[in-house]
Amino acid sequence: MAYYFEDSSRTFNEYLLVPGYSPDNCIPSNVSLSTPLVKYRKGDETPLRLNVPMVSAVMQAVSDDGMAVALAKQGGVSFIFGSQSVENQAAMVLRVKDHKAGFVKSDSNIRPDQTLADILALREANRHSTVAVTEDGTPDGRIVGIVTSRDYRVSRTPADAKVSEFMTPFTDLVYGEEGVSLSEANDILWDHKLNALPIIDKNQRLTHFVFRKDYDSHKRNPNELLDDEKRYVVGAGVNTRDFSERIPALVDAGVDVLCIDSSEGFTEWQAKTLSYVRGKYGDTVKIGAGNVVDREGFEFLVEKGADFVKVGIGGGSICITREQKGIGRGQASAVMDVAAARNDYYKKTGIYVPICSDGGIVYDYHMTVALAMGADFMMLGRYFARFDESPSAKLNVNGNYVKEYWGEGSNRARNWQRYDLGEGEKLSFEEGVDSYVPYAGSLKDGISATLAKVKSTMCSCGVLSIPELQEKAKLTLVSSTSIVEGGAHDVILKEQTQGIVR
Repeated sequence: MAYYFEDSSRTFNEYLLVPGYSPDNCIPSNVSLSTPLVKYRKGDETPLRLNVPMVSAVMQAVSDDGMAVALAKQGGVSFIFGSQSVENQAAMVLRVKDHKAGFVKSDSNIRPDQTLADILALREANRHSTVAVTEDGTPDGRIVGIVTSRDYRVSRTPADAKVSEFMTPFTDLVYGEEGVSLSEANDILWDHKLNALPIIDKNQRLTHFVFRKDYDSHKRNPNELLDDEKRYVVGAGVNTRDFSERIPALVDAGVDVLCIDSSEGFTEWQAKTLSYVRGKYGDTVKIGAGNVVDREGFEFLVEKGADFVKVGIGGGSICITREQKGIGRGQASAVMDVAAARNDYYKKTGIYVPICSDGGIVYDYHMTVALAMGADFMMLGRYFARFDESPSAKLNVNGNYVKEYWGEGSNRARNWQRYDLGEGEKLSFEEGVDSYVPYAGSLKDGISATLAKVKSTMCSCGVLSIPELQEKAKLTLVSSTSIVEGGAHDVILKEQTQGIVR
């Protein structure tokens, strides 16, 4: 006879948080959202910590190098999608790691014999106003000058004018020599009132740029997540097919953390992938696994060496696994069950393995509910797909701006490895849909608004940290009628009266 879970399969929408006593120091500015990303032993500090409890999903429509930089600036981590070639994914990781440390590889380069028209085309493509002029037009070629927007006027400089005619030549450049520290480079920028400082090696080859805007960016983004070398932290997704080729390339590119991207994690394939990592790298490479929805799945992955465990099957907005296969569990029930297993494992072994809630987030307050139920952080797809920084197209549909958003289980993604059951190299049927999500502007503005709500809710619960929330939170089930009661009701909203003659 099949095993039956006693309770219903419940969602975040079926719960509300009940206020707790709030002392006078319980204000949003005092709330810390810092949370562990990977496992650690009792008494030790986790090797990787998030400044905000949010990571972006391993999805083509969500997580590329642009999203990784934007989210790291806000304190979270992106897991760059793995449904692409090994070379392309490793290159994305490398671009993120090169983006920071203050030292940036030049990706706008030109030869001196090219023209203003080429400069303008490059500026349109890359949105950069600083262009390095090297002898061969490569990012590490011998530098002969620089072009900025101050070196030409489109209305006066002929389009066919040679770059060598209007660039700032090398003899007039202020530059830093290879080996200069970031602090010293920033001092040169400020002393000479520059926006960009080229870093040159002993052979006059360009190695990097240091930009004033990166200094300003750090001041504007105090939560940014950096490694020991002050580079942005970045993750990447891997599958259970080509892991022995993909993982070494990602490690060589400097990836900070990996995540096995699969629709279901309680499998021998995931065990083999984890065994490969532990055998080749020991504990130096951090890798999460999943997804699971119960205690048994959690314990399996932890014993196989997972650094964190991802929770959730079928709860994503573009996921139709439950509809197609009848597999899954309500996200709230799954998180509570796995969190209890995580706590028991910690008591027994002294090893804390963070859990990531993946799916089921509809409203911002669901994030606070997920954290209260025991999640250490959330993986989000639809949420991040709406912003400028996601890699999908922004479209105007019926007068409204939207962003494209498709599931990794859709035919569009062509990501059969994620749903691989050891047979053909294809999807037998779809477990995801192709869709649109409402456009939501900049990621920074969106996250700021969301986290303001999370912090305010935590203050209403009388807590100032995520561990304290998990210890003290009080949750209540809600009925369908109380859900209606919780929104605007029995009034005529003003936006519904537009056009009424007064």
